[in-house]
Amino acid sequence: MKLKLFSIAIIVAIFCACNSGKKTEQQNQQTETKITNEEVQSANENTENTAQKETQTMTVETTKEEPKKAEAEKTKTSSEPVFDIVTSLGTIRIKLYKETPKHRDNFVKLATSGYYDGVLFHRVIKDFMIQTGDPDSKNAQPGARLGIGGPDYKIDAEFLPQFKHKKGAVAAARQGDQINPEKKSSGSQFYIVQNQNGTPFLDGAYTVFGETVSGLDVVDKIATVQTGQGDRPVADVKIEKIVRVE
Repeated sequence: MKLKLFSIAIIVAIFCACNSGKKTEQQNQQTETKITNEEVQSANENTENTAQKETQTMTVETTKEEPKKAEAEKTKTSSEPVFDIVTSLGTIRIKLYKETPKHRDNFVKLATSGYYDGVLFHRVIKDFMIQTGDPDSKNAQPGARLGIGGPDYKIDAEFLPQFKHKKGAVAAARQGDQINPEKKSSGSQFYIVQNQNGTPFLDGAYTVFGETVSGLDVVDKIATVQTGQGDRPVADVKIEKIVRVE
């Protein structure tokens, strides 16, 4: 009887031990599965964060590059700016030379600020040139003396042998050599050559800083109007506005 009870006790102990081992193994498997899932989730989150950071970095770099490209393109296209001079007799399109930067930049500054709006062509000589740019000519009374107005500065001469006084040349007016031996240009007044053969006798004496691209017919039209005292047109011819097109 005792031997039988002892055998039963051993069998029960073995059974319990087996069940305990299976539970421990299942718990370990559950723990391992849990760790593995967390690792995968963490890895996914890290990947997503890294991708977001890379995207943000690329966006910032692209944003920084765009203004640089735009500025470079602007500089490229504006080195020889083009303007439409809209007059009461038609439009004259001119291009400014990059080789005469002082005159170019001054003209750009004045034209884009509206300085020339309403200014008259106050001196017109057929087969020679048409002159404008005197701010005192705005709303000037008939017979008023014109041609001495302008800003309180002059521009250093920029004489270049490749730029001649051909027809359509845009050049800066200035005071005579006796009071202006350095041949500095007026701060605002300029003229456009109208003579078919140009005016070569002015080369090297007045700064040519641009040329007429289109509208020479308008230059001719202005040059043929009736003029009075001081070569001023009897009927006012004015610059309505100057518009930058390039």
